[in-house]
Amino acid sequence: MSEDKKTFVEKLIAVQTALKAPKGQYNSFGKYKYRSAEDILNAVKPLNAEQGLLLTLSDEPLLIGDWHYIKATATITDGIIKESFTAYARESLTKKGMDDSQITGTASSYARKYALNGLYLIDDTKDADTDEYKKQEKNVKKITKKQLEQLRANFQKIAALKKVSEKSVEAQFLTIIKFDGKIEELDTEIHHKLMELTNRNIHKLENEQFFNDVME
Repeated sequence: MSEDKKTFVEKLIAVQTALKAPKGQYNSFGKYKYRSAEDILNAVKPLNAEQGLLLTLSDEPLLIGDWHYIKATATITDGIIKESFTAYARESLTKKGMDDSQITGTASSYARKYALNGLYLIDDTKDADTDEYKKQEKNVKKITKKQLEQLRANFQKIAALKKVSEKSVEAQFLTIIKFDGKIEELDTEIHHKLMELTNRNIHKLENEQFFNDVME
């Protein structure tokens, strides 16, 4: 079937099928590769052009409760019909070495990445780009039930000290280490680093609470 006789859906399926977006970024903290929104865009632009499709991205800041979110929408069109996918990312309260605009930019990048994932049917959890990545995955030791309980106990303690929900604490620390998966999928090395981070945080919060109690 010629390009001009393809329906919009057929063109989109052609792009989704042909798209191979490599993981061009490396997280030195967690020692794993990941793909960014820019990696996806670099791979998909020529495919969209071949099919006569136009991709646009837009951001919208939202305040939900006490949290600031970025709503990103990825829209693809042939000039007549369009398809969109929306994703959200929460802005961190603080991030070491970043000003407010950089924090917002980071949230925007995350939200746009997930919007693109949804639009082009990219599954980060199943995609492995290289043989080296597959070898690393094979050698990774997942955390045990006991290690998971230890980590959750720290999350619960921090939540109690900060008077926030355990889920928000978990999300905060997983964001810090840039881990996109489920907590049960952590490996032992990242678990060890998270335990160090949470233990330091607990110690700091307990010291602050003690100081406040003394001053009252």
